[in-house]
Amino acid sequence: MTGIEERVSAIADAGSIDAALDRGSLCQYEDLSCAEALILGFLRQGVRKFIVIFGHGTTHIGEVLRYYQERDLVSVYNVRHETEASHIASALRWQYNERSAVFTSIGPGAMQAFAGSLVSASNGLGIYYVFGDETTHDEGYNMQQIPRSEQSLFLKTMSHMSDTYSLQAAESLPAALKRGIGAVFNPSRERPFFLLAPMNVQAQTLERFNLSELPIPPVYSSRTVPPATALSDAAGLIRNADRICLKAGRGAGQVSSDCLEAFLEKSGAVYVHGPAMPGLIPWSHDRNMGVGGSKGSICGNYAMENADLVISLGARAVCQWDSSGTAWQKARHIISINTDFSDATHYNRTLALQGDAGEVLSLLTDELGDDIPGGDAKAWQTECLSRKNEWISFRNLRFENPVIFDEKQGRDILSQPAAIKCVVDFCDRHHFPKYFDAGDVQANGFQITDDEKPGMTYTETGASYMGFAVSGLLSSAIADEGRYTVAFTGDGSFMMNPQVLLDGIHLGVHGMIVLFDNRRMAAISNLQWDQYGEDFRTDDRVEVDYVAMAGSVSGVRAFQGGETMESLNNALEEAMDWNGLSLVHVPVYAGRDELGGLGAFGNWNVGNWCDRVQKEKHRLGL
Repeated sequence: MTGIEERVSAIADAGSIDAALDRGSLCQYEDLSCAEALILGFLRQGVRKFIVIFGHGTTHIGEVLRYYQERDLVSVYNVRHETEASHIASALRWQYNERSAVFTSIGPGAMQAFAGSLVSASNGLGIYYVFGDETTHDEGYNMQQIPRSEQSLFLKTMSHMSDTYSLQAAESLPAALKRGIGAVFNPSRERPFFLLAPMNVQAQTLERFNLSELPIPPVYSSRTVPPATALSDAAGLIRNADRICLKAGRGAGQVSSDCLEAFLEKSGAVYVHGPAMPGLIPWSHDRNMGVGGSKGSICGNYAMENADLVISLGARAVCQWDSSGTAWQKARHIISINTDFSDATHYNRTLALQGDAGEVLSLLTDELGDDIPGGDAKAWQTECLSRKNEWISFRNLRFENPVIFDEKQGRDILSQPAAIKCVVDFCDRHHFPKYFDAGDVQANGFQITDDEKPGMTYTETGASYMGFAVSGLLSSAIADEGRYTVAFTGDGSFMMNPQVLLDGIHLGVHGMIVLFDNRRMAAISNLQWDQYGEDFRTDDRVEVDYVAMAGSVSGVRAFQGGETMESLNNALEEAMDWNGLSLVHVPVYAGRDELGGLGAFGNWNVGNWCDRVQKEKHRLGL
């Protein structure tokens, strides 16, 4: 036996590193490679799933993982694209609450995974990235390094995104892993961690390495809560307000519906959510005004624009979330609840309550005591409900007129809102979670989705990354308890990561891709039409047979969704019955017909709107 085989057997037989140490089958001080110490460090943190594309910069890590995979101590999943690997890891953390690590080599691979980390950074998802890096002896240019005579260029590049550490000395590995815990397990705001592992350091032997030096994530026993005076001040603002709007962002994802509903009833507030947060309370709840922001809805944007008190719950105030800072037209005060101090103090006229969203909201509900919202609060709710009914009628008009003649395709086909509604209803009937890709599919999707509970919709609006949904679908195959999931994607987003067809079969995905094909970048075309009256270079004339394309991959079943709601429903039911990965292709309308989209109801600081929006932002003084 070699040393690594003995260690693997000891850990596998004992069940964990610490159990093997207690038994004495594993020595506290071991001679092992830096790469093996890294894998042991991950095991000690409970990170056992690795999504990999091995290259010349990670061959030794791959060899170590081979031994640990053979005894089922780790699970290693090889895929075909580094950005795809990053998206899988993000979805695994987001939907299934499982942490993982992405391994790539230096050069383009690392850059592609780094680009994909925009999703984890923007959405607060703790993921490890391990990139093989150029050697430390500086014998000359290493292939695929950034070709400049300067040190640590990958370190400098990655550190602009999030916490980064370069293993210039193998002995610094425990320190690197401590830094990693501070990012990946951070209770205030998780974020990605980039570990650069020079090729020559990976195989370096650590003599008598102390395994107990490998850090374990601490148990976070308490959270920051605001002082009693701040809670009292917030309760005073609530009592004196007539028109309160609470808007939730991604940081409110763990707040229970009971907690949220109790606060809404006690305060008299109406509720609006960001694009990524449907279902925290049921859409059918009388206080739920749905999505608000640059795209938004009639009712959500009305509540935002007419509230005299805004309660921002777990939000970064992204441009489309608050209409580039212009949504709070009549707000006299803002109460901001956030674990991050900078985000909590984003607006002027803000009372910042720093702490966990659910815990602070519960404390604030208690602080309100037995106060009953006055008559103005009831009138406010009634007013907003009338707007909600207006929004429902507005959408229904489009759903009830689903077919429009499309000039490019020369035939009557489904509008995108109608087609998405059909697939959303299908998912809701079968209790399937939904992933939405960026673009027009995403924009229409979060205006249509009416979830009655959380965890049923995942729409990556943090970075708006094309290809996230179809890549994220693959996480269902590697999660401990994966669920049948449906990915909603456009033709543009799908073509960013079409290799998911191959990797879906390779990993054993049981799920569905629904591809809405309008043969253009419709979200940008619509923006161009709205801003300038013409579209430019967001269209093409290339026709793709996506059914034939998907069907050419052995194991994938592809279906044509057709041109009516009935044919689409039939295709969805048939695709669901396939015990593997399926794809349904849906041609959808693109053009100027107002029934072909759901419109926009808020401002956005983009293009020729910038001057007007910026002036309004400065006028409001937020």
